[in-house]
Amino acid sequence: MANLKQDEFVGSLDCGTTSTRFLIFDKYANIVAQHQIEYPQYYPEPGWHEQDPDELMESCDVCITEACKSLEATGFAKERVKVIGITNQRESAVAWSRSTGKPLCRLIVWDDSRTKNTVVHFENKLQNVGIETEPGVFKKGKDGIEALRQLVKKAFDADDLMFGTVESWIVYRLTGKSLHITDVTNASRTLLLNLKTLAWDPILIKFFELKDSILPKIVSTSQVYGEVSSGSLRGVKIAGMAGDQQAALVGNKCFKQGEAKCTYGTGAFLLFCTGDDIVFSDHGLLSTVAYQDGETGKPVYALEGSISVAGSAIKWLRDSMMLVPSAQEVNNMAASVPDTGGVYFVTAFSGLLAPYWDPGAAGLLIGLSSYTTPAHIALATLEANAFQTRAILESMKLDSKADLKHLKVDGGMTNGDMVMKVLADIGGFTVIRPEMRESTALGSALLAGSAVRLHGWNISEPETLAEVNTKGSLNFTPSMAEAEREKRWKGWKRAIERSKGWEEGVDES
Repeated sequence: MANLKQDEFVGSLDCGTTSTRFLIFDKYANIVAQHQIEYPQYYPEPGWHEQDPDELMESCDVCITEACKSLEATGFAKERVKVIGITNQRESAVAWSRSTGKPLCRLIVWDDSRTKNTVVHFENKLQNVGIETEPGVFKKGKDGIEALRQLVKKAFDADDLMFGTVESWIVYRLTGKSLHITDVTNASRTLLLNLKTLAWDPILIKFFELKDSILPKIVSTSQVYGEVSSGSLRGVKIAGMAGDQQAALVGNKCFKQGEAKCTYGTGAFLLFCTGDDIVFSDHGLLSTVAYQDGETGKPVYALEGSISVAGSAIKWLRDSMMLVPSAQEVNNMAASVPDTGGVYFVTAFSGLLAPYWDPGAAGLLIGLSSYTTPAHIALATLEANAFQTRAILESMKLDSKADLKHLKVDGGMTNGDMVMKVLADIGGFTVIRPEMRESTALGSALLAGSAVRLHGWNISEPETLAEVNTKGSLNFTPSMAEAEREKRWKGWKRAIERSKGWEEGVDES
């Protein structure tokens, strides 16, 4: 075995919806050091979700510093970190001043729903965009606060406005405010990218009345962009970027057409690799860029389906309803009953995403009776996650003309065996849970390492990654009878129909 003290490492800065992490990996995807912290969330009005860009960046700096300290405490010099990648919550948007480099306002998080009434005017998908018009993305128009709108408009009129998604803001700050870039995976989620040319679409720029000058330069997911300008990793190359879900696809090594993964975190995001082909969905899915190896590399595409509420439904049971003492206890409670007792839980707290696309849908618990206990509701919560996953996979089957034989999973929600059992039973397919489940962070690390050929990694040649993440996996196979599965599926579809179009004030015309 090589002298471990001389090993070269790759770092991954993973900025999620509620927390930031910095992980340092060796060539086998072993985590040699890490640090994670939560950062503040702001909910000024119902349905609104904001974060402070400076607080977010501070969390990044702290995580890098503390992870490097942990690395050195184990006997490795921080200089052994040769390159870092970045992965991020997608669609959350930042606006800042070109002249001062400071944010103009809090960033609006991807699950913010204040723009529902604006978004309905953009419901018809535009050719080559490959994304539905979801509320919550800053670029889509009015933010609901006149003073804020005027502030941003003033910067826009003065050509002092810079716009970007979270990874764009992080790179801008890490490089000493010298780079304004975004990678193709995040760009493909903005309603402004032409998926065929991988450039900002001039027709869309004009349609949304924007300026080229406010937008970042589009780069690939695996190339050297620049260097960290200060701090513990000063001089280290930044060489990989991808939105969290595309990073997880890479981390799960889903490089072949037809391979799929689902990440279950705050929300859930299922990506199905379609290879070199852009598959435009007729069944409520999104077409997106999966990754691109280098500036001249050929892009790989994917179909995507998103669930807005997954793990956050369990937190709601714990924190808002106080039905469960801990998130971990949900699994035990759900396992204590044979079924939900006829209860269905549609977790449409901010509308429904794929494949339903109904911003006016509302959360719904139905089938309650005097027989219902918290355990039944706990199981209904896990089943809601599984039903929504199945709905997305049914659409993927129709679009791809292929049956999914198994689904790779990751994310915090997958730690519970009961969650996985319910998913396999409701879905009717095998669920594969790898032992090393930090797929999102690993994906950005692989993209960064591949850019500089660290350890010989090359994402365009998957065989070079054979030694990466080989700890094995646990498979969950369906045990529910087919008749029972279809009975529950029929009940779910009835519950969904009752949830749709509930919220008043969402103009469907």
